[in-house]
Formats: sequence, C-alpha cells, structure tokens
Amino acid sequence: MLEMKRLRLLWELSARGTVARVAEALNYSPSAVSQQLALLEREVGTPLFRRVGRTLELTAAAEALVAETGDLLAGLERAEIAVQLAQGEVAGTVRVAVFQTVVLAFLPSVLRRLRDEHPRLRIEMVQHEPETALQETRVRGFDLVVAEQYPGHATAQFPGLDREHLARDSIALGLPAPGTADAEFDAVDRLEAAATLPWVMEPHGAASRHWAEQACRSAGFEPDVRYETADLQSHVRLIESGNAVALLPGLMSAGERSRMRLVGLAGDPHRSIFTAARISNAGHPAVRAVRDALGAEAAALTRTAKP
Repeated sequence: MLEMKRLRLLWELSARGTVARVAEALNYSPSAVSQQLALLEREVGTPLFRRVGRTLELTAAAEALVAETGDLLAGLERAEIAVQLAQGEVAGTVRVAVFQTVVLAFLPSVLRRLRDEHPRLRIEMVQHEPETALQETRVRGFDLVVAEQYPGHATAQFPGLDREHLARDSIALGLPAPGTADAEFDAVDRLEAAATLPWVMEPHGAASRHWAEQACRSAGFEPDVRYETADLQSHVRLIESGNAVALLPGLMSAGERSRMRLVGLAGDPHRSIFTAARISNAGHPAVRAVRDALGAEAAALTRTAKP
C-alpha cells in the first residue's frame, strides 16, 4: 500500500512547484523531501518525475496520483467534519489568514466573541497578503482566509475554494480634521480638489495603489505621491497630522471621525471583503463558527464606517 505521507508530498509538489517550497511549507529539509519522493517512485514502480532543465516536472502517472491524493485529502477533511458533528461541540484549531484592516478593525472583537461562545475553539491568526493567502488556503496552509478585492481588480479564482461575502467597505477621501492643517486641506470638498495636495499610497503592485491612481487620473490629475507604505495605520497618522491625503477604506476610518474628515467619492466605490475556505472543509463546525463571528462583527462595524 502506498504511504499517505509520501503521497501528500507529491501533492504538495504539484501545488507548490518546487521541492524547496514544499520543504519550507512543511518544515522539512529539501533533501528529506527528495528522499521521500524517491521512495514513493520506487513504491509505485514507474517514473513520477522528469527533468526539464532545472525544473522537475510530473509524469502522467504522477498527475494521476496527485488527483487521487487530492480526493483522499478532501475525504479526510470530510471525515473530521463528521466526527465533529457527531460530538456536537465546536472545538479544535482554525488557522486564519487576514489582512491588516481586519486585524485593526474587528478581529479583537471576533476573538472575544468566539472565546465566550466556544471556549474549546483555538484560533491561530497570521497577517497575510490576500492573493497568496488564497493560494495557501487551497493547499491547506490555512483553514480560512479573509481577503479583499478592489473595483476592477478581481482576485484569482482558485479551484476548490468556497467564497462567502463578508462586507462592502466604502472608500472615501481622507483629509485632516478642519483647522488641523493648512487651509488648502480644509477647502477640499471633492476628489478633484485634492490634485495639488501630497498623497500617501500603498507601494506599487498593490491592487489598492493601482485603483487609487486610476481614480485620481479619472478625476483629471496625477497624484503627488510623496509617501509610500503598506501600513494603513501610517496612512491614517499622516492624514491626522496634516501631512497627506489618501483614499481610505471605511473600516480604516471607523473610530477616527474626530481626527479625520471624510469626503465621499462619486459613484460610491467600495472594496469587497470576503472569506474563503476549502469546499471540503467549509462545513466544519469550527470554520462555520469563525465565519459567523466575522460576519456578525463586520456587519456591526460597517454600519458605522461609511463617510
């Protein structure tokens, strides 16, 4: 009988592309991964790999094993769900990937809610960029991811993931509170009027950066981006201190009304926040509990986060 752990390594190689990435993800050494894959090849009795330059490619036999292993892994998750449902208690560990706004805006209240409602449930959270977190969830690095997408910038649709809408987060122009900065900041009442002001944006490559630049260009100007940082808290502080303006998601401005002025944008643009879990694991009571808690807290917060 084929060894399941070795089949899992083959499946991981198919998903991640290189032995080095498999080793890093599973906390093995590359030589240990290679050794186990070689043993699997001997067990199967037919070539599973071929070298193309420096790349290790899978043969047709290996691809067939990968497909069957995927079904086995999904079956194991479904079996665990059956046990949890039979026990009638929400327990275990859920590994969650989130982006910064979620951590700042409502994750603490989500954790408190879950601790009160399900004391035997353990949450492990990692702050992670949404695009790579979706891929990691697909390959079982996480159980659940909270991700975002900006208008016109749909995230990749990874097979085998179940998506659920979480929140509609309006985007507004963030300005210093009246009287706390130069008069030219106070005069701004629409996006076009911010053409000559200094801007803070996320670095190039971020979907939010591309969207913000396009919004400014559509308004007839090229933004004077003097500050770049992926830390949205820094965006808020630069705005509050009268040093910059920015296009801010509503969740970042929640609770900051007294220190910032928000100006709505034409068309009420928004980013979509959603959760994603593997289809085979989406019915797990613990995953469902986390999704429900996220939904409850997000709904409460987004009602107060609009400009």
